Amino acid sequence: MTQNDSPEAPERSRAFYGRRKGKRLRAVQEGRLDDLLPRLRVPEGDGPLDPAALFPRPVDDVWLEIGFGGGEHLAAQAARHPRVGLIGCEPFVNGVVKLLRTVEEQDLDAVRVWDRDAMELLPRLPDASLGRVFLLYPDPWPKRRQRKRRFVSDESLAEIARVLRPGGEFRFASDIDDYAGWTLVRTARCPALRWTAARAADWTAPWPDWPGTRYEIKMSATGRRPTYLTFRREG
Repeated sequence: MTQNDSPEAPERSRAFYGRRKGKRLRAVQEGRLDDLLPRLRVPEGDGPLDPAALFPRPVDDVWLEIGFGGGEHLAAQAARHPRVGLIGCEPFVNGVVKLLRTVEEQDLDAVRVWDRDAMELLPRLPDASLGRVFLLYPDPWPKRRQRKRRFVSDESLAEIARVLRPGGEFRFASDIDDYAGWTLVRTARCPALRWTAARAADWTAPWPDWPGTRYEIKMSATGRRPTYLTFRREG
């Protein structure tokens, strides 16, 4: 992996970067936004949240996915771990409606949605309240002048470390070597997060419960190889 880190690549500010909406939604999708999303949406506001209390039944743990795209990974984890509550952050409306359809069709009752910037949600979560945080194939913003837009920053990693319980995991995946290197540099500056890799297979092979995504299949066809990084919250 390569890393081109310089003063010309400033850290991410609190501004949101990215699309909010893509192609026009169909009537049934608009209906889910109107009817289902309000029931699943994490309450807005500035006050603190109790993550476990967001769900209609007791859960053993709560996990957060930042930028869930079309929701394939989040839905697969929810189906595989019914005793875990999943919170998904995704401002892109077209991605949200894809997840809503899956939640409805598979009756996934332990899923909640934050359809805004994750950096507005993280500060509201209590210390040591999550077991896992996922950031999978985030927008790489590859141009040097765009790198300040990357989600991974000293600020965001400090928040992720704070909300993870001791022993909890931050999982990151990217098919862009530069972004993987960028993330390793910044997690090395975060003393509460420790990279768990001991051998090459630990970052070249997916996690045992990894369901894969459509993006990953499409990306693999181009010859790009993903990197899977796991960081553990130190006690």
